[in-house]
Amino acid sequence: MAEEKETAAAPRGTDAGFIAQTSGLVKKDYIGYALGDFAGCMAFATVTTLLQRFYTDVWGLSPLFILIMFMAARVWDAINDPIMGRIVDTRKPDKRGRYRIWMKWVAIPLAIVTVLMFLPWPQLATTFGPVGMMVYATITYVAFGMVYTMHQIPYGSLASVVTTDVKERNKLSVFRSIGAALGNIPVLAITFIWTKKDDNGVAKVQYLPVIIGVAVIAILVGVLLFVGYKNNKERVLATNVQKGEKGSAVRIVKSLLKNRSFLAVSIAGMMLLAGQMFTQSFYTYLFTYKFGADWMNMVSMAATYLPMLILMPFIGKMINRFGKKAVCAFGAFLAAGANLALFAMRGVPSGALMFIFLGFCFISGVGLSIITLEVWALATDAIDDVEVHTGMRNDGSSYSIFMFFRKLGQVIAAIAVNGALLGIHYLNDDGSINKIAVTDNVGMFYDLATIIPAIMFGVMGLVLLVIYGLSKKKTEELQVKKEEILRKQVENNEIEIGQNVTQD
Repeated sequence: MAEEKETAAAPRGTDAGFIAQTSGLVKKDYIGYALGDFAGCMAFATVTTLLQRFYTDVWGLSPLFILIMFMAARVWDAINDPIMGRIVDTRKPDKRGRYRIWMKWVAIPLAIVTVLMFLPWPQLATTFGPVGMMVYATITYVAFGMVYTMHQIPYGSLASVVTTDVKERNKLSVFRSIGAALGNIPVLAITFIWTKKDDNGVAKVQYLPVIIGVAVIAILVGVLLFVGYKNNKERVLATNVQKGEKGSAVRIVKSLLKNRSFLAVSIAGMMLLAGQMFTQSFYTYLFTYKFGADWMNMVSMAATYLPMLILMPFIGKMINRFGKKAVCAFGAFLAAGANLALFAMRGVPSGALMFIFLGFCFISGVGLSIITLEVWALATDAIDDVEVHTGMRNDGSSYSIFMFFRKLGQVIAAIAVNGALLGIHYLNDDGSINKIAVTDNVGMFYDLATIIPAIMFGVMGLVLLVIYGLSKKKTEELQVKKEEILRKQVENNEIEIGQNVTQD
């Protein structure tokens, strides 16, 4: 009888097990979690799709300056991201949890800073000239990166405490990726109407449709983050605050980078984002100058993300049969092969090539969708692996390192895009578009738009296949070890789980 009373008072190892007590998600939970990346990716896609060309065509900023600014921002991220990770890990937990509250805190700041990047103050250009615009662009871009980090690191960490069941985490990753894909759609409407030919016949970005579209997107970002906050729950709630001992941050980083699975998924995430950002930015130039068809921006994006919806009902079965590692590596190689095939077809006449291009975008999208749907689950598994081998669990710090690698992917994309623009002398000295250079180098636009993603996605596949250590069998073994860790944490009163957790 005494044993029965103890079990009723606090669930400690029931027949269902500790993982079962920290799972049991329903459709509302998955949708609520997906809203976080729906909102975040609306803001992020606005930057990755619009900002590069907005800087060159509207503000007349030099590609060299843009490249230096993007790289400097990533240097700051090397400092800022780990700091944010430690703030998240060491913040005193309360009934609202440790991670989901950040969705509420960053909702309004993220909306505001998204608009500020596209809101030039006339007096800056008049009083300070190009220097004034450069300073303003740098401040607003770095501010966006910091606020976005304040959302992404806690949000990524949230998956670890929403559920501990590996199948539910796989499904969370799928829903998150679908949310991210949906977040890319609103910005496409802007790219469909944002260019207009000037007197010289050059298609140039117009300011009014951009700023109106960005303002609408910013409002949606804020609203969705508030809704996401209300519809998430942390089922594993820490009951104590980690002490920030001297040198602890360095030890955490070393333990993460020594783990081959965490290192591999971080590099893969870096190459995935580099390829996606490069194509999103560079395609806007390619479709305008090579094919003369801005409508291809929307169709190519649909071809890239539609496969997610098609694969969503089947991805779980594929993972259950072959494991995340094998399936994701195959997806990366498929995307690389599709882009390599496009490069080989560069001699086909443009009239036919544009439709072939979109067809292979779809094939590439199928491959990328596989890894995009599961990359967050790969990362969570790797963090579990670090905990099993080291006994340390620091979700905020872990995701800050993972997200920093992804930001390095932004640097790679920025170097590729702006290096190409510098190489063909895209802008004249006065900031105007160099029509002759553009006309003479349309072939280079195409070559770079296909061979660069092929290399990036090929590297991603090799890293997952060769370095990532969590095969299907090892992931199953990891789940057994995770159950034992949860048992010890509950017994030591380090966490509250299941029905013990109450949140507003």
